[in-house]
Amino acid sequence: MSEESPVRELRLVVTASDYDEALRFYRDVLGLPERAAFLSPDGRVAILEAGRAALELTDPGHAAFIDEVEVGRRVAGRIRVAFQVDDSTAVTARLAAAGAGVLAEPTRTPWNSLNSRLEAPGALQLTLFEELG
Repeated sequence: MSEESPVRELRLVVTASDYDEALRFYRDVLGLPERAAFLSPDGRVAILEAGRAALELTDPGHAAFIDEVEVGRRVAGRIRVAFQVDDSTAVTARLAAAGAGVLAEPTRTPWNSLNSRLEAPGALQLTLFEELG
């Protein structure tokens, strides 16, 4: 495998039926800085910075294991977004206060992180994870 990837950026594009609520939640509450915003005759788009990106691929068996560890049952669909944060307990509380549904409070995982699971605007399931060392 080459050390230098030909890919320069990964973007997850979410079509949110309530754009204003999704933008408020991800930009203003979660705190993702807005890099750019554009208008078209029929709509709007905002590009929010989310730190370093990675594509995590899993098979159905391991996805079920992750759900079991984080939530206690199978709940995720094909796509789940994970954000590394410094304090998963505080960020979970902040996002819940802003309207996200908490599926599971922060839980210590076998891989030594503190993970929570939320249902967020744009119909996205989020994992917040804090590396514990």
